[in-house]
Amino acid sequence: MTHSYRQPGVVLTDRRFTVPLDHDRPGGETIELYAREVVASDKTHQDLPWLLYLQGGPGFGADRSVGRPGWLGRALKEYRVLLLDQRGTGHSTPANRQTLPLRGGPAEQAGYLTHFRADAIVRDCEAIRAEVTGGAPWTVLGQSFGGFCVTSYLSLASEGLATAVITGGLPALDAHADDVYRAAFPRIERKVSAHYARYPRDAERARRIADHLLHHDVVLANGYRLTVEAFQSLGIVLGTGDGTHRLHYLLENAFVRTPQGFTLSDAFLEQAQAMLSYARHPLYALIHESIYGQDARPTDWSAERVRAEFPQFDAAKALAGDEPLLFTGESIHPWMFDCDPALRPLRETAGLLAARTDWTPLYDPARLAANEVPVVAAVYHDDMYVDTAHSLRTARTIRGLRTWITDEFEHDGIRTGGPRVLDRLLALVRDEA
Repeated sequence: MTHSYRQPGVVLTDRRFTVPLDHDRPGGETIELYAREVVASDKTHQDLPWLLYLQGGPGFGADRSVGRPGWLGRALKEYRVLLLDQRGTGHSTPANRQTLPLRGGPAEQAGYLTHFRADAIVRDCEAIRAEVTGGAPWTVLGQSFGGFCVTSYLSLASEGLATAVITGGLPALDAHADDVYRAAFPRIERKVSAHYARYPRDAERARRIADHLLHHDVVLANGYRLTVEAFQSLGIVLGTGDGTHRLHYLLENAFVRTPQGFTLSDAFLEQAQAMLSYARHPLYALIHESIYGQDARPTDWSAERVRAEFPQFDAAKALAGDEPLLFTGESIHPWMFDCDPALRPLRETAGLLAARTDWTPLYDPARLAANEVPVVAAVYHDDMYVDTAHSLRTARTIRGLRTWITDEFEHDGIRTGGPRVLDRLLALVRDEA
């Protein structure tokens, strides 16, 4: 059953599908997928080609926009758009601390979550494509992790693609998670240095907050334990277009004077809670490192291990000297499953996933080398989340892929410069075709 409704300039239709949990066992357990169809209100009855949007993540549902903002407005000029909640996210049989106990204990939960990587998402897309398009190939736009999924799509089922568009999401084809994070920490340090160059007073503000957290037990309203490592992880925003400004406004409002002296303000704590909690996207924390698992080597809390190779990120050492406190970026650590009440019940499950040694390949270099699908990718200069060198190396291995390398946007360019970014990429891919 479908249900349609209107927003300014668009008609939306809720669509639901049933797919196998394990596509290698089509007669086994099933899960539900949800997607939102969007079409311009003046094109409702037109026979338009389809564009499937794959959200970044992993673990985030598709955008909940109103009307036709940004890249979506540009896409709706010529496409009927399908916004897919990837399995485990949004309305697609969500996976979180409330639902996962239905599977059983941590071992059963971890086994279940092995089916939530890019290869399964691609097979979901192929399972629903015939119902959506009547069997015609569609254009797929993948942002960040969505681009990882598009690369898997080109590897596993390129016959389903008319065109592939990737923004900030060309993955390394064979890098272990350790390789990814060894490349990431120096980029993060550069972003932090650039932030302090823009907002010099923030260096002392960050040190003052970190020092307070080292000497006080701070618990947020939702039960989150705000440790100094958790505070450092707020640096994840520095890879977005407005992230440096958001972090600055957070830091400048950190302390308030009370009868007992200065303490962290309620306003700061409330904002920090909203930025730190994984309650809305726990799957991101659970399977983040597994998106790099492709061989017999466990990911084994890679970001935590690799961070130890970069002692400049140690807050206590920085505060003991005169070095700036360094924020961290897009990385998941075992302490998060102690600090965050949305993750605490899932700590053992996460540990079992980190220890797995049976990950299967996500990409097929031979098929990518023989690619015949028109494909284009935006690669952002010094992207904090996806290593530029890794992306360009992959770009050279995909036959016919055209890159647009730009420093005009950060990783979220499809959000901050959506119409221009999508227009440029569609023009590139059509020029190639």
